[in-house]
Amino acid sequence: MRLKINGKQQEIKDCFDLEKLISSKGLNPNNIVVEYNTKIIPKQNWPEVILKPEDMIEIVSFVGGG
Repeated sequence: MRLKINGKQQEIKDCFDLEKLISSKGLNPNNIVVEYNTKIIPKQNWPEVILKPEDMIEIVSFVGGG
């Protein structure tokens, strides 16, 4: 299945929910915000979001610094 993740087309082998996709990428869920098809999805709702071909996902991580 093809998804657009952070502006780049990516092929995902298995049909994931949003939570599994984040986990498969090794991302810390406490440090990111996920936009799914232009809507911010709260972390507690990630397991309910079933990914479909051509979905658009933006993953933004928080970076500390000064």
